[in-house]
Amino acid sequence: MTYIMSFVASVPAHKKTEYQATSKKVAEVFKEYGATRVVECWGDDVPDGRVTSYPMAVKAGEGEVVVTGWQEWPDKASQQTGMKNAMQDPRMADMAGMPIDGKRMIFGGFEAFFEI
Repeated sequence: MTYIMSFVASVPAHKKTEYQATSKKVAEVFKEYGATRVVECWGDDVPDGRVTSYPMAVKAGEGEVVVTGWQEWPDKASQQTGMKNAMQDPRMADMAGMPIDGKRMIFGGFEAFFEI
C-alpha cells in the first residue's frame, strides 16, 4: 500500500519564487529515487485558529505563508531506501538554501489504509 511522507512549514511570502524553484529540484531527486508522486502546495486559504491551526502549528510569522506537500512512495521500505539515497545525493545540497526554518517544520510518514 502507498506510503506518504508529508510536511507543513512556512515560507516568507517574498521568497515564493526561490522556494518553488528549489522544491522542484528536490522533487526531481525524490522521483529519481522512487517516489511515485511529489506534490507541493502554496497556502491560499489557511486561516488562523483559536486553539490549533496550520499557522499556529508552524509558528508562522508576519509575512509568512504556510506550505504543505507530500511524496507518495510504493511502500515504507521504498520510502526509507529512497529517502536515504536522496539525502546522500549531492544535488540535495540545494535544499540547504530552502527559505524555511526547519525547526518549525512538521513532517511525518503515513501508511495509507485505503485509496479511491
